[in-house]
Amino acid sequence: MTLTETILARASGRRHVAPGENVWVQADLLLTHDVCGPGTIGVFHREFGRDAKVWDRQKIVIIPDHYIFTADSLSNRNVDILRDFVREQGLPYFYDVIDDPQGHWKFDASRGQLKRQYGGRFAGVCHTAMPEKGHVRPGEVLFGTDSHTCMAGAFGEFATGIGNTDAGFVMGTGKLLLKVPETMRFYLEGELPRGVMAKDVILHVIGAIGFDGATYRAMQWDGPGASALSIDDRMTIANMAIEAGGKNGIFAADQKTFDFVDARCRANGTKADYQPAVAEGEQKFVYDEKFDLSKLEPTVAMHPDPGNRALAKTLGHIHLDRAYIGSCTGGKTSDFLAFAEVVKGRRVAIDTFGVPATPQVVDDLHKAQLGGQSAWSVLESAGVQMTENASCAACLGGPADTFGRVNKPGLNCISATNRNFPGRMGNKESKVFLASPYTVAASALTGRITDPREFL
Repeated sequence: MTLTETILARASGRRHVAPGENVWVQADLLLTHDVCGPGTIGVFHREFGRDAKVWDRQKIVIIPDHYIFTADSLSNRNVDILRDFVREQGLPYFYDVIDDPQGHWKFDASRGQLKRQYGGRFAGVCHTAMPEKGHVRPGEVLFGTDSHTCMAGAFGEFATGIGNTDAGFVMGTGKLLLKVPETMRFYLEGELPRGVMAKDVILHVIGAIGFDGATYRAMQWDGPGASALSIDDRMTIANMAIEAGGKNGIFAADQKTFDFVDARCRANGTKADYQPAVAEGEQKFVYDEKFDLSKLEPTVAMHPDPGNRALAKTLGHIHLDRAYIGSCTGGKTSDFLAFAEVVKGRRVAIDTFGVPATPQVVDDLHKAQLGGQSAWSVLESAGVQMTENASCAACLGGPADTFGRVNKPGLNCISATNRNFPGRMGNKESKVFLASPYTVAASALTGRITDPREFL
């Protein structure tokens, strides 16, 4: 069996599963956030009763992160709904925006968007915060009410997004009926050349198979090239499995995985035991291709979908109005350090927004030194508008006052985020071009899509 089949077989109490079979899968964890959480809670109450208790208090993680730093009253209310439910159920893993468990969240627009407006427990973007807070473990099953839940596949677990109805059922029973997906294997060889990042890998692959090329399939990443990738690189690639229609993306757990997971579980006091999945015997793949990392170049996904790829060096004629770095995919510490490497000692030519994925990333950037300057100072000196309010922000548009949102028609934005369908970052008449932090940084400096190797 493949990695995905091995995990699903174990989670369904079976010795063997095959693609196409429908099996009842036991969840190890359910994740929800402020956009889908209220709906999930509503389904749970409707189907199980107003006084019902969740199946396991220790296995539900709630992280408000999407529409947070906005004065929109309905968005603020959603966080209050989560808090009320957490208090009723006694859930320990709620990463609230505020410290007062009896309080109400309200964004103070008069204080502006740049300085911190959150309490000590706030975690930031859920997909980046989950591993940071010790909630991902090899061999486990994670369901989340967000399509990018597949990011946790970087840690050798089966992680996939589900809707509110399914999540409400999981919340009450701890299990879900799933069809076992076919598996596509992407065998990586070689090493990434200078100027090429993990984002370029996944954009290249999605361009090769199409933005629907992995529909309801597992995307398994193997080979020496995959093993050489950092944890952050694997997270970037697994995150965008859904951009090819994938059910999940998954890397085999190795020592890098174990070291990361063990450290985060110890630091946060979360469950420390797990059983990694190991693919044994014959693995059957519906697609099996090799990709030589050493031959890749900086790549861009053009409007209107993540599969519309082109090489950055061929797109210098495309004028840009805005650059953006952030989100679960592009807002990690390593992403900002790569961006800072390019812009250090220079000034951006267009409006450029930086949104760290988590408060930990904010702290890292204030502490990290680049030539005697903090990385945060390097970015600000280059003209990047940096906010300490870690969140999804403009990655998915949001209310009109969302930091970095593209509010005007006809604007071109190059972004380190993960999705570029029309209207994704705001106005539906704008265009979003997806690229690596290196490419976004170089393009911010010139005001046109630029190959970052010009600056490295």
